[in-house]
Amino acid sequence: MAISPYAGKPAPRELLVDLTRLEREYYERCPDVADLNQLVSFGTSGHRGSPLHGSFTEAHILAITQAICDYRHSQGIDGPLYMGKDTHALSEPAQRTALEVLAANAVETIIQQDDGVTPTPVISWNILVYNRDRTQHLADGIVITPSHNPPQDGGFKYNPPHGGPADLDVTAWVEHRANALLREGNTSVKRLPFATAIKADTTHQQDFVMPYVEDLRNVVDMDLIRAAGLKLGVDPLGGAARPYWEPINSVYHLDIVVVNPVIDPTFSFMTVDHDGQIRMDPSSPYAMARLVGLKDQYRVAFANDPDSDRHGVVVPSVGLMHPNHFLAVAIRYLLTHRQWPAHVAVGKTLVSSSMIDRVVHKLERRLCEVPVGFKWFVPGLCDGSLCFGGEESAGASFLRHDGTVWTTDKDGPIMDLLAAEITARTGKDPGEHYQELEAEFGAPYYTRIDAPATPEQKSRLEKLSPEAVATPQLAGEPIRRKLTTAPGNNAPIGGLKVVADSGWFAARPSGTENMYKIYAESFKDQAHLEAIVSEAQEIVNEALKSSDAGH
Repeated sequence: MAISPYAGKPAPRELLVDLTRLEREYYERCPDVADLNQLVSFGTSGHRGSPLHGSFTEAHILAITQAICDYRHSQGIDGPLYMGKDTHALSEPAQRTALEVLAANAVETIIQQDDGVTPTPVISWNILVYNRDRTQHLADGIVITPSHNPPQDGGFKYNPPHGGPADLDVTAWVEHRANALLREGNTSVKRLPFATAIKADTTHQQDFVMPYVEDLRNVVDMDLIRAAGLKLGVDPLGGAARPYWEPINSVYHLDIVVVNPVIDPTFSFMTVDHDGQIRMDPSSPYAMARLVGLKDQYRVAFANDPDSDRHGVVVPSVGLMHPNHFLAVAIRYLLTHRQWPAHVAVGKTLVSSSMIDRVVHKLERRLCEVPVGFKWFVPGLCDGSLCFGGEESAGASFLRHDGTVWTTDKDGPIMDLLAAEITARTGKDPGEHYQELEAEFGAPYYTRIDAPATPEQKSRLEKLSPEAVATPQLAGEPIRRKLTTAPGNNAPIGGLKVVADSGWFAARPSGTENMYKIYAESFKDQAHLEAIVSEAQEIVNEALKSSDAGH
């Protein structure tokens, strides 16, 4: 992967998005419905795009919101809808547009008061708290965010009454209906002027901050963190968690310094990511360069992306922790320090590190390995049969102390605070804990490679069968398993995973871009990892070649 000369350096002025042009394009640009790239498309987490490419405009938000209203009606969902937005420039106009449609459809809608921003996990938390002990008039939600995507992007996702990301059957329904509305020029969309919508009887403004902050004590040991007197640092990366840290400090008497309090929709304070883009990714050492530079000033420092569903943990012992490493440490700690029932399982995506498998196996717990996407953890978190769900891309959530559900979407702030709890209880930071795991289980070498692929090639890759792997060995070791469905729930993984004793690879098309991804890991050394990757690429190239031959 080519690294940009800008990577890890402050964003130069020429990279900054023109906010006036962006908003103008949002309102004025008409998507070309003959271009598939300009239609509504729900990837792994909602619809994302940019007005600059005709893929995220007011027309899209009108259509998607009306489709969500129609979906709610078809399912008899008639409780309140909690709507949150992050700090991306397009999130505010998209929330205004959505409110105009929701009010016209008489949907009771609750937003953060004073035009405030809201983290994704707080919407999930609100839905679950409202629906607890209810069987009818259930709440659901909308989160307006493109996550850690660049500043010119917008995103819009729907969380049904289970509080987590909508499953494929729901997103397919909404996507199909929204595109039908777009194609007819949105003539069936109901809409009120914003000034009427914001004052409608169905529109309510509430404080989402304090109820969530007060409840944190039921999922993280806040008293322990306070008693340890840890000096902590947080960089909200200009995101929606920014208004939450001072209340957390004051309610729990902690010493968390907000090292970067700025909210700026151009994200001009960022250091540039590996590919020369501004991207607020807390798992990227390039995007996190500023916080990594402060690692020796704090016992633990952490960051979240703009909608705060992802976390990044920085510690003096190692700097920025790889997401896989912190997941393994968090899982070992929670399994040994929470009084959860012995039968509850640990959830991981099948492209996360096998270090997790080793930790869970050693503690004689059950592992539930699912396809990529947090939505696969939702049922288990809801009913308490999964105590933890984590993704290699730095998103995770876990149960309350009492073993009941906290959120069914990724929660960055609780993962940040868990890093502090681990340090407070053990006197060692999560990086030191990971070094112990490597001493016990060996050091894994892990990589992910992204390569371009046409939609036809992606479709071929998605349907790869175990027979595509003709060789009995992977990098000199016998192949133990060839998976096209996930062991934890038998759901199709949309690709292939091949496992040997000390290494594995997985290949799958991206859900959001014309790319495919190869993930690989070796518990031997870098040379073994490179051999796995090279054999994986051969297998994928063969599959893509036969795809091209068929055209």
